[in-house]
Amino acid sequence: MFQLALRSLVKRPGGFAAGFLAVFFGAAMVMAFGSLLDTAGRPGVPAASAGTLETMAFVVGGWGLALVIFAVVSTMSLTVRQRAREMALLKSVGATPAQVRRLVVGETLALAVVAALAAILPAMGLGRLLFGTLEETGQIAAGIDYAFGPVAITMGVTNALVAAVVGALLTARGATRMRAAEALVDASGGGAAGPLMGRGRWLLVALALVATCAGIVSTLTVLDGEGTDVIMGAGPAVVAGSILMALLSPVLLRGVTVLLGWPLRLLGGVSGELAARTLRQRTGELSRAVMAVVLFTGTAAGTLGLQRVENLQLRAEGAVVLEESRTMETMNYVVVGIIAAFCCLMLVNTLVSATAFRRREFGQQRLAGATPGQVLAGVGLEGLLIAVTGTVFGALASLAALLPFGQARADAWWPTDGVVWAIQGVVVGVAVVVTLAASVGTARWVIRRSTAVEAVLAA
Repeated sequence: MFQLALRSLVKRPGGFAAGFLAVFFGAAMVMAFGSLLDTAGRPGVPAASAGTLETMAFVVGGWGLALVIFAVVSTMSLTVRQRAREMALLKSVGATPAQVRRLVVGETLALAVVAALAAILPAMGLGRLLFGTLEETGQIAAGIDYAFGPVAITMGVTNALVAAVVGALLTARGATRMRAAEALVDASGGGAAGPLMGRGRWLLVALALVATCAGIVSTLTVLDGEGTDVIMGAGPAVVAGSILMALLSPVLLRGVTVLLGWPLRLLGGVSGELAARTLRQRTGELSRAVMAVVLFTGTAAGTLGLQRVENLQLRAEGAVVLEESRTMETMNYVVVGIIAAFCCLMLVNTLVSATAFRRREFGQQRLAGATPGQVLAGVGLEGLLIAVTGTVFGALASLAALLPFGQARADAWWPTDGVVWAIQGVVVGVAVVVTLAASVGTARWVIRRSTAVEAVLAA
């Protein structure tokens, strides 16, 4: 089965592009932060500088690591789910569920190894950028040599392999339970949807809820009045809250679809009907795009908002920005820049992969009488609902940490500074534009590639 897995990767590289990119970017991000630990462990590094490097690696890298695992598992699950037809054909010719799972794991392992190794060079550059930022701001001593070594590579490769295989196994397990005929129907886009949330996901929801509540409670109790240390509780709460909302994305998208489905049909005509039907039938698949929007919106708006409130409070107190607060500020801006970029790439990657896979569906809609313009408009309306769902609940996740932080740090639940709300607006605007551009742009490219009949026969 491993040889078959390798041949599958060679013959169908486009089908694995989304998974490869997710592992590649995730591994590069983890290795970059891991390299700070390699640097801290070099002989002769002052204790204070080593502490700063370790803090950056563990605190900031820890937040990023949680998002990377989440993103890679989600993307690999999408990649495997899109191959339901292939798995059904294998089962129809006698392959056992265990053989199919071994095939998927073999493909995923090979893909993850190649992606992780390819990420080493970009990770070196990103890690050096992080190190240079700390050095230029005086947070570490001058003259320290940057190191990229075994800790960074081990962290990146291990994370890539574990996250990719877990994502593949979770989806392959569900796919192999389906009968061949059911998988063939599901792959065509007309299958009945299963449960939106399995028991495993509900367990993760519970864990994310506990982590979010722990961050909020610690912000309002243990860290209340502790100055710059307050952000140590609110920061993780932003990430945990964003992951919580992302895990709930199937339920959230279904709820928004039910709520807005009727006005969508009424105002959108044929395109609105196409969008409403697709959102109802493909909730599980499209919810992965919602997850990416939630993560981008929640982490970017939340972390930037926290730092803005922190800066205003320092200014109000007349405080000199001490080394500790400067480190925290740099950490937060680095988190926003790298993690927001990663979430944005994940969003584009997910939308492009999910939309490109719908070639047959678009052909069927055109054969049923829809014009290419109506199909594109339907995809645009889908993207708009995805963006609305993701940005609304992502913003709620950011506020769930931002408001307690304001109370604990500045004795004010509701920020009165207009910049805090401007940040929310800019992040939401970027999320909406990226979502619509990726989904509609990919759909336009797919439709232009072939006629409706060619699309149906080729899929």
